[in-house]
Amino acid sequence: MPKTLNKTYKLKSKNQSKKTVTRDENILSKIKEIKKRFFETVEKEVKEINVIHFDERVSSVAIVVIFPLIILYFVAHQMWSTGFFTTTFSTLEMLLFYGSLIPWIITGALYGIGQKNPSRDFDAFGGILFVPIALTWIYVVFPFDFTYFANVLPLFLRFLVQWISNDIARIIIIIIIIINLVVAVYATILRVSVRKELSKRKK
Repeated sequence: MPKTLNKTYKLKSKNQSKKTVTRDENILSKIKEIKKRFFETVEKEVKEINVIHFDERVSSVAIVVIFPLIILYFVAHQMWSTGFFTTTFSTLEMLLFYGSLIPWIITGALYGIGQKNPSRDFDAFGGILFVPIALTWIYVVFPFDFTYFANVLPLFLRFLVQWISNDIARIIIIIIIIINLVVAVYATILRVSVRKELSKRKK
């Protein structure tokens, strides 16, 4: 190999090695920052183990009010036979579909009455086990026809939801499943970490 090419090759290899080291250092730095923030959150949760802030109460009240309205919206489709629910919407699908909405109401209600820790325990259980499984089955079966989704609304309000097609609805369900799982896993890890920290301080 000519000397010039050899020098060029060595220089490129050296630069690539530097880039690899720099990238690895950046990744490690980000991991350390994430760990630091997580432990700061754990410490905050330990200090405020029974504290429910005003914004948390407001959001819990909003959930308790909004989600029953969402359920009533779908019940209206069933009662009026609008065509939104297809023939594949059997008893199992109905239980899974409405059941995936109920955990939100329960956790919101528990939070609203000051039961912060039971709310989080229930939320973690529903978020990791029931809701993703239920919504995954609903996604597979997909017992809906969104052509009729707006039919229970007054004519002047139908534009609010008429843009939702079956394909868009499928994408929304996937996004909900992913977000629900990520949040639930994080909440569970945080809950376990808080409990461990509390048990340490009691000793």
